[in-house]
Amino acid sequence: MLISSAYAQTAGAPAGAENQLLGFLPIILMFVVMYFLMIRPQMKRAKEHRNMLAALQKGDEVVTAGGIVGKVTKVGEAYVTVEVSASEGKSIEMNFQKSTIQTLLPKGTIKAI
Repeated sequence: MLISSAYAQTAGAPAGAENQLLGFLPIILMFVVMYFLMIRPQMKRAKEHRNMLAALQKGDEVVTAGGIVGKVTKVGEAYVTVEVSASEGKSIEMNFQKSTIQTLLPKGTIKAI
């Protein structure tokens, strides 16, 4: 007639553990690449920041997360006092949370600015 006969496809090899593992291989590789490109460097930066905050001491020149440049005058457990301006015998000091200290500058940077 006009309609040809339909034949069922023969079944292939049964899906074994090896075929299932090969199916997950791209996903596993994606997570490995994401770990080395994103997660590991971020953990490294966080560790360096923690070490920098732990080593913070009086006289260090710093930049805060808000972009304020100043010299550390007092270091507490959770807060840091930063001198942001010193002119004519007066100094302006501001208190910041330790975690907002973003960068430790080399000595003499403030005078060069």
